[in-house]
Amino acid sequence: MMERDIQKLSGIACTIRQDIIKMLTESASGHPGGSLSAVEILTALYFSEMKVDTSNPRCEDRDRFVLSKGHAAPVLYATLAEKGFFDKKHLSTLRKLGSILQGHPNMNDTPGVDMSTGSLGQGLSAANGMALAGKLDNKDYRVFVLLGDGELEEGQVWEAAMTSAHYKLDNLIAFIDHNGLQIDGEITEVMNPESISEKFKAFGWNVIDIDGHNFEEIFEAIDKAKETKGKPTAVVAKTVKGKGVSFMENVAGWHGTAPNKEQCEQALKELGGAVNG
Repeated sequence: MMERDIQKLSGIACTIRQDIIKMLTESASGHPGGSLSAVEILTALYFSEMKVDTSNPRCEDRDRFVLSKGHAAPVLYATLAEKGFFDKKHLSTLRKLGSILQGHPNMNDTPGVDMSTGSLGQGLSAANGMALAGKLDNKDYRVFVLLGDGELEEGQVWEAAMTSAHYKLDNLIAFIDHNGLQIDGEITEVMNPESISEKFKAFGWNVIDIDGHNFEEIFEAIDKAKETKGKPTAVVAKTVKGKGVSFMENVAGWHGTAPNKEQCEQALKELGGAVNG
């Protein structure tokens, strides 16, 4: 585990947000809202928590990360590039023919991606398999999975949640990106999954509620999860969709709409970057 330098991590998070905006503008398609809301979570995991080796992405003893809400691929790609899994030049090829960075993560093409995802609801099942394999192989790695709150409307999530608890997968930590919005609007109006925390508790999980943009709370939750034995942990992270860009924040329309050049310039100005920076 690396040192938890909050100031440094905040700088990394800002850079990742800038890269998300740039790559989505270049591709003219993709999902900014739920990518921007998850930046602090991925920054904390990859730059201060997870055991990973950029020179050996398939190391058997590495910690695993599953982006269950695969449409938020831009935040994963920007994070992996910043970490050094591949050259940042690839970010400008997002969603282009022949690129290693397609619209949803592909573990066969992209260094650092542990699971191909995109069809919502399946990520926790895959994470369960990884965590159970770790138990069976007597490995001490941990598995982290990020789910969207709208994704919790998928029934498979709850079958998987029941499985996680049944097999006492205390090496599994699930983050719920609870930004309250999905493509069709507020989650409570589309298909209300609340109370998310109480549901996970009812399924036998250790549950921690946090501010998903606060590094101190993210790390405190991870530490508590590590101390919990015999139960998987769900970290319900309250976040802001489109975080960091004023005109995107808490606007459902930015779930899957890429910014144009003018919007990109405005967003980067707010984030302290430049279009060609």
